[in-house]
Amino acid sequence: MVRVFNLITDIEGVSIGNATDLTLGSGVTAIIFDEPATASGVVLGGAPGGRDTALLDPSMTVGAVDAFVLSGGSAFGLDAAGGVQAGLREAGRGFPVGDVRVPIVPQAILMDLLNGGDKDWGVQSPYRDMGYEAFKAAAKGRFALGTVGAGAGATTATFKGGLGSASAETSAGLRIAAIVAVNALGSATVGEGPHFWSAPFEQNQEFGGLGLPAPITEDHTRMRLKGMNTTATTIAAIVTDADLTKQEAHRLAIMAHDGLARALLPAHLPLDGDTVFAASTGRKQRPDLPVFLELCHFATTVLARAVARGVYEATALPVPGAQQAWRDRYPDRAISPKQGDIA
Repeated sequence: MVRVFNLITDIEGVSIGNATDLTLGSGVTAIIFDEPATASGVVLGGAPGGRDTALLDPSMTVGAVDAFVLSGGSAFGLDAAGGVQAGLREAGRGFPVGDVRVPIVPQAILMDLLNGGDKDWGVQSPYRDMGYEAFKAAAKGRFALGTVGAGAGATTATFKGGLGSASAETSAGLRIAAIVAVNALGSATVGEGPHFWSAPFEQNQEFGGLGLPAPITEDHTRMRLKGMNTTATTIAAIVTDADLTKQEAHRLAIMAHDGLARALLPAHLPLDGDTVFAASTGRKQRPDLPVFLELCHFATTVLARAVARGVYEATALPVPGAQQAWRDRYPDRAISPKQGDIA
C-alpha cells in the first residue's frame, strides 16, 4: 500500500526541506525533484517578488526545473535560491550548457520583515545559507506544517499564517498536491471567528471540521486587511505525478490560483504578490481530457485546503507583540493530527 500523508510528498519523486529561524521570524522551504520536472507558473498578485519566474512561461525554452523555492525575507529572501542551487550543483544536477550544468530553481518570496523578528543580520542576509540548509534537509514522507520554513514568519489579517499542504487522488489514480506559505493581506477565516473559507473542501477534519457559520452575514464578508503599510503575498506550488506538457502545467497553476481565491478574502490584491508554481513529475500516464479536467478541479481544491491547514497548524512567533495564532484563540476547537497514514 502506498503511504499517503495528505502532503505534497505524497507525489513520488518530491522531497521537502525546511529551514526555520524563529528569532529571525522567517524561513525557507525547498521543493526538490528527484528528476527535472516539467514546470510553469502564474503570478497574479500586484506586488510579486521572484527569481527565474519568466522562464516558466510556456513560450520560453527551458521546460523543466530541478527545484522550487518558497522563502520569507521579501527581496532579501531571493538569496535562498542560490543556496538551493549550490546544493543541487554539488549533487551534479542542472540544465546542461556545454560541459556545465546549471540547476534551474525558480523562487517566490513573501514579505515578513515587519513581524517583530530580529532582522538585524548585518551585511549579508542569512537566506543563502538557509536555502542550502533547506536543500540538505529535504526528505520524503512527513514534514511539519504551520510556523516552519517559508511559513515561519507569515501572517494574515486575522491570525498567524504558516506553511500548509494537502493532496488528492483522481478517479484515474493520478495524484496532485499543494504546498503553500500563507502570508495574505486578507484573511483565511470567516469574519473574526474560527471557521475557514476553505471549509467546503475540507477532508477528514484536517483543519478542525467546523464547516461554515450559518448564516454567512454581510459582516463576515467585509474586507479585513492586516495593514496598508506592508506588502504580503501567498506563495505556493502544486505538483502532480501525471505526465503533463508545460502548457498543461501552466493551466494547472491558473486553476490553483482559483484555490487561493476560495481560501482567502480578498486574494490577489495590489499589495499581495500571489504566485503559484506548477510541476509534473511525469511518473504516471498522460491524462485524457476528462482526467485533465479533474486534475484542474483538484488543483483548486487542494490549494484551498492547504491554505487553511497552514493557518490552522501555525503557532505564534516567540517575540513580543507577535500575532495570535488560530490555536491560541481556539485551543478547544483544534483536533490533534491523527496518528498513522490515510490509506
